[in-house]
Amino acid sequence: MSELTNVTIYTDGACSGNPGPGGWGCILIAGKVEKEMSGGAELTTNNRMELLAVIKGLSALTRPCNVTVYSDSAYVVNAFSQHWLDNWTRNGWVNSAKAEVANKDLWQELLRLCEIHKIEFVKVKGHADNEYNNRCDALAVNAAAKYK
Repeated sequence: MSELTNVTIYTDGACSGNPGPGGWGCILIAGKVEKEMSGGAELTTNNRMELLAVIKGLSALTRPCNVTVYSDSAYVVNAFSQHWLDNWTRNGWVNSAKAEVANKDLWQELLRLCEIHKIEFVKVKGHADNEYNNRCDALAVNAAAKYK
């Protein structure tokens, strides 16, 4: 079996109002190759855009990879690091407040992608000195502006 390609994905989501016009941005890095992607929606939430950035980045991969996802979204990173997803799936997509988990459709798609790739999620500080996170933020904000 061949070795998996190592890919780094930086992601960010933005929303003007919550809900409101939103955008997502991601940067895929494999070796010296970088690819920027972005998109948005007319009426959405910041958390949906954060999730969509990760999903779109992973969906762009054409074969299984070792992936490190860098996100400034505690919502995304903590769902994995604090095992929220394990609890949600075990409890039939009901959260600790006994309500249906928000963004269930996107979480389920992200879990499907996690079965294809070996993924590590890393929390980065938003709006700080991380060049790629700042670029993803700009991609997301610019994408959201198209829906205002």
